[in-house]
Amino acid sequence: MATRHQARQAVVSLLYAYEMGNTDDAFIDEFLEEKKIRNERKESVVKSFREILATKDKLDEQILQYLKDGDLDKVGIVERNILRLGFYEINEAQTDIAVVINEAVELAKELTSDTSPRFINGVLGALKAKK
Repeated sequence: MATRHQARQAVVSLLYAYEMGNTDDAFIDEFLEEKKIRNERKESVVKSFREILATKDKLDEQILQYLKDGDLDKVGIVERNILRLGFYEINEAQTDIAVVINEAVELAKELTSDTSPRFINGVLGALKAKK
């Protein structure tokens, strides 16, 4: 069974694929099967993916409050989707904020540039300071 971390990687990957135009259910099923994400974990990934898309504008508004330049378009696609997942997990899924920050930083280390983990940590850390 896939770990929660692998499930989070899958959500970020699906959000990225969505922004690149891959949105059909066959792609999602094939991708998750390739990553060996099945059963309850698959349902969780698809649910998170769909809920993030459904609340994307709300999540983006929340993220904007913590960006120094106030421009989400200047944030890389992967970083933007890691932040969306983080804000979703904190606000909608009620996941512990320390877990979310740790996981988001780890995702940034794996999927982005050298400066991104610090950026992700700073944005989510600012949210934590307000909570």
